[in-house]
Amino acid sequence: MDTELHASLTHWRRHLHAHPGLTLDEGETAAFVVEKLKSLGVTEIETGIGGHGVVATLRRQATGAGGNRSVGLRADMDALPIQEVNESLPHRSLKPGVMHACGHDGHTAALLGAAALLQADQEWAGTVRLVFQPAEEGGGGARKMIADGLFSRFPMDRIFGWHNWPGLDAGTVAVHGGAVMAAGARFDITFDGHAGHAALPHLTKDPMIGAGHAIVALQSIVSRDVDPMKSGVVSITVATSGEAQNQVPARAVIKGTARWLDPAVGDLIETRMREIVQGLAVAFGLTGVVNFNRGVPVTMNHKADADIAAAAAGTVTQVRLDMLPAMTGEDFSWFLEEVPGAFVWIGNGPAEGGRELHNPHYDFNDDILPQASGFLAAVAKRALSEV
Repeated sequence: MDTELHASLTHWRRHLHAHPGLTLDEGETAAFVVEKLKSLGVTEIETGIGGHGVVATLRRQATGAGGNRSVGLRADMDALPIQEVNESLPHRSLKPGVMHACGHDGHTAALLGAAALLQADQEWAGTVRLVFQPAEEGGGGARKMIADGLFSRFPMDRIFGWHNWPGLDAGTVAVHGGAVMAAGARFDITFDGHAGHAALPHLTKDPMIGAGHAIVALQSIVSRDVDPMKSGVVSITVATSGEAQNQVPARAVIKGTARWLDPAVGDLIETRMREIVQGLAVAFGLTGVVNFNRGVPVTMNHKADADIAAAAAGTVTQVRLDMLPAMTGEDFSWFLEEVPGAFVWIGNGPAEGGRELHNPHYDFNDDILPQASGFLAAVAKRALSEV
């Protein structure tokens, strides 16, 4: 990548960081993407796909192999409801309570860079779909794009995506042969009892007793029910109950998230959670209800496409094939259930000093834009040339 394109992508990325679009409110970001695509000479652009989604198409039939093949490249566009604390950052978020704390601004800029590289490269033929996805952060953007005809309106033989990865050497591409990121669920558990005076507890049924025991007991699911050779997470993250210090409340609610890489583990976690809550409810004279709301499935690479991704990455930068999956989730998993493809990580550099994902100090590393854009362009070309 030449320095002029890198400078442009850096400027665009920082503009997006300063003007973040919250999940389901990415209209300004989508308009910016369309403007920049047009400036790059891309003319075939469709908007409003599954919300604020944008799909641009590059076609070339004149030279090279793969003229009848198609490939998709995806970037997510949405920001998070987090207040940025990078006060000294010139391009810090200008929207209170909203920031790009996960690097989707960098993902979007990198896909624009891939468009520029492919436009300038005559050594490929076929169709490349540039998929700018909204609502990745819990908004169901991938499923909404699919429901809006993403793969029927814009056919793709394969699709590839990526996420920046703090802690991995800057610009290094990590490729997994199978599972990349976990499936998950958000749960809330309600214990209902009988309220009364805190000085007369024998006249109450205290839901906080049930909730307190549940917080401890639910940890036994992973430690004692899940095969130790498999992965599972149960994290309690919210607990609410009561208003007055001298009252036993009528209701206590705990909330959290569960993650797994094996679908059978997810089923086990849900079953044991319901059994534990019902057992505690009986033990303490309460009513217990579990709402277990499953989210994204496991992000599972197709082996042949992971091989394509690794080979393409190797023409651009360093590659690692030894990294374990993460228990974070990724909306791209829905795309991989529809068409073959692969999802990779590209190192964002050191994670110290608040450079972790979803941290209010986070900022995308603009130095990796050449590797990210280069990888996307290279993997598209390689996919189109595969026999």
